[in-house]
Amino acid sequence: MSDDKFEVLTSSKFYLEIQLDGSDDRVDAYFMECQGFERTSDVIDFCQVTPQKWGKNSSAVGRLVRTKMPGNSKNGNLILRRGMTTSMIFWAWFSAVEQGQWSQKRKNGDLVLYNQASDEQARFRFFGAWPVKYKISDVKAGSAEFEIEEVELAIDEFKRIK
Repeated sequence: MSDDKFEVLTSSKFYLEIQLDGSDDRVDAYFMECQGFERTSDVIDFCQVTPQKWGKNSSAVGRLVRTKMPGNSKNGNLILRRGMTTSMIFWAWFSAVEQGQWSQKRKNGDLVLYNQASDEQARFRFFGAWPVKYKISDVKAGSAEFEIEEVELAIDEFKRIK
């Protein structure tokens, strides 16, 4: 008896949705790789002295007790890679942020994961993304590899919404 509710998803069936100014989805919406969807919490190590007696004869007073508590949450940077095209959209976005339009150019988007039947199974939404790094892969005469465009994004937050 199979239960489709619990299919393990593959990393190859995904779609990243982000709407940039002047973007054409036919060209700008195909990503080969997305990395860095990571959310962590800082750990606060809290130390206190208690009035408990301790030691060989229980004569010493003031036992140290350490407790770990959750601190602030933080998000990793997202790294998006795609085959480079003639589109200037990512470069224009990076350039606008570089020229001081950071607050106006922050974007939200979704990473959608699909099952083998191409049905949406998981959706992660990220907020306040802006580019911090733009990179193209190395070029080499005689190479037949695709040129890769890479953009690293700082984000405020991401959540799993489905």
